[in-house]
Amino acid sequence: MAESGVNPTAAALLGLLHEGPMTGGQLMAAAERRLAPYWSMTRSQVYRELPVLAERGYVRLGKPGPRMSQPYALTASGKRTFSRWLAENPGRDTIRNPIALRMAFGNLHSASQLKGLYASANEYHTEALAQVREQVKNAKRDGETYDASALEFAVAYHRAALSWLKSAPVG
Repeated sequence: MAESGVNPTAAALLGLLHEGPMTGGQLMAAAERRLAPYWSMTRSQVYRELPVLAERGYVRLGKPGPRMSQPYALTASGKRTFSRWLAENPGRDTIRNPIALRMAFGNLHSASQLKGLYASANEYHTEALAQVREQVKNAKRDGETYDASALEFAVAYHRAALSWLKSAPVG
């Protein structure tokens, strides 16, 4: 665990709560909208972290809403913890690419399996690239310079993946 005492998922939730109080579902939607092109979070991670953040005093619970939805608001302690997290060294990237993993065992695939794998990956990265380019355009239009910059990472990632797929051996 980092010096701030929070993991990246918890820190991302604290960062998103700077926008105002949100329920777990709203936080998940905000994470999908803002972070998904370069950072993945699952619903179970969000709902696992929120009670821990509340227990530590980093967020406070609001009044339950419809269907027992529970809003969370960032506390002063949560803001300080998030600021400490921002100042920490982020550490090394973790790369987990399921296509690259399968390619490492490409000699155990049939040529048709590899072609199908690459076609599927190519389709995914092509669609994802188009979507994230649109997000960059919107972020720039809305004056969200830092969001646009983070999203440019996802643009570069999908471009690199597509370039790599063009050179991949198919059997």
